[in-house]
Amino acid sequence: MNAVTQQKPANAVAEFSRFMDKLKPQMALALPKHMNADRMSRLALTAFSSTPALQKCSFNSIAASIMTAAQLGLEPGINGQGYLIPYKDTCTFVPGWKGLVDLVARAGRATVWTGAVYPGDKFDYQLGDEPFCRHQPGDGGDQFTHVYAIGRVRDAQMPVIEVWTRGKVNKHLDQYNKVGGRHYAYASESNFEMYARKVALLQVLKYMPSSIELSNALTVSHAAEEGKGVVIEGDFVTVDQGASDAHGADSDGVLPELSAADFDKKKAGWEKVIKSGAKSVNDLIATIQTKEMLTDEQKMEIAAWAVQEGGAA
Repeated sequence: MNAVTQQKPANAVAEFSRFMDKLKPQMALALPKHMNADRMSRLALTAFSSTPALQKCSFNSIAASIMTAAQLGLEPGINGQGYLIPYKDTCTFVPGWKGLVDLVARAGRATVWTGAVYPGDKFDYQLGDEPFCRHQPGDGGDQFTHVYAIGRVRDAQMPVIEVWTRGKVNKHLDQYNKVGGRHYAYASESNFEMYARKVALLQVLKYMPSSIELSNALTVSHAAEEGKGVVIEGDFVTVDQGASDAHGADSDGVLPELSAADFDKKKAGWEKVIKSGAKSVNDLIATIQTKEMLTDEQKMEIAAWAVQEGGAA
């Protein structure tokens, strides 16, 4: 256990605040234009200070999760768009069902929504060639009985409807959960409902027009269910098949140096990002250095890829 996790929570919050302040310049370079580094830092600090389990996570994994959220255009903790979920000492960003709904709406080609049914609600649905779903909420209850998701492609005659019972959701969780009792769905009834609504929504999204942002969010969501980290570079998402935070930053916020072996493993994908025009050299370097520091030789090699293509850094 490092010195940060041994300190009192108030000191841990102060340490994390200083860590995020040091990362702001790099974060500002890597964030999409419509995202603000100061705001994302405040969101991270709010989540960190209000979630004791998150204070046990490495600072580096929290910063990486914030970057993942920002690159998807989602703000963690804001209206359920996504969440910073601690898995032991590693933080993972999990897109919420509201975030997925927002991404579909932004594309402008379809609309989707979800609902949860409780005892006392009036609920009726039909699938097949004349599908419908009617839900009139009642006084509510402690546990939902069904969840549903509905999608409608613009100008389509019929909606796409998915209805799951609570038992079916439980069975799905038991079958596909890769992180055991650490899965966020077990934390509370509210978390379980969030998971259930997203599971139903994911079935509907298979039939909806997709976008790069939505496709990336789905990849991130599936990786999070398995407790894996991701790296988003331009339009490409790379799922970390090993530990999602093998190298943590130290208590002073100093990031580790990227090893030559790791650079060689990743450079083919990074070179593709540069040559496709998805990122400039400076943007790619800034993104990489939110997690690990590059040597001068590694930066020069990255810059050479743009020169080879006749592009500018």
